[in-house]
Amino acid sequence: MTKQEFDRFVSENGKDILRFCRMNTGGTAEGDDLYQDTMLKLWEQANQLNKNDSLKSYALSVSILMWKNKRRKFAWRRRIAAFESYEKHMEDAGDRMAGRPADNPEETFLQKEMTELVQRQVQALPDKYRTVIYLYYSAGLKIREIADCLQIPENTVKSRMRKAKDILKTKLEVVKYEG
Repeated sequence: MTKQEFDRFVSENGKDILRFCRMNTGGTAEGDDLYQDTMLKLWEQANQLNKNDSLKSYALSVSILMWKNKRRKFAWRRRIAAFESYEKHMEDAGDRMAGRPADNPEETFLQKEMTELVQRQVQALPDKYRTVIYLYYSAGLKIREIADCLQIPENTVKSRMRKAKDILKTKLEVVKYEG
């Protein structure tokens, strides 16, 4: 892959990958770092990449693997030296994410509250469910692309999507979410 092809790939798919990184990490700064690390890894492998393959799926799978490695390192460091918990860290990062503004202050506040509620519930999902939700809704991948990205069967992706939606529906019904 040439520099021009890589630049074209980044300009066409960079926003989706960045959005996925931010949603997966639960915060802007960590998401930006993950995005940069992902793009750097892709650039390092550029001469081995085939432009005819699904590079977006590959980039997202690289992002997922890098994020899992970072979380593993975070957990290991936590065992060595106690500090703020990963869950609290992710919760704070999710709280910083803002929604689309509405017409009046009341609607803006309610919309922001609902957006944060849904984001917290999605963030609370187990990794295997949260990842397919993010890949489908934020990265815009199809079921087949998600299966390729995660290297699992398509039916497994569908099952995880259904289970994630059921979990979210149950949790959001408890708080009387209307959206």
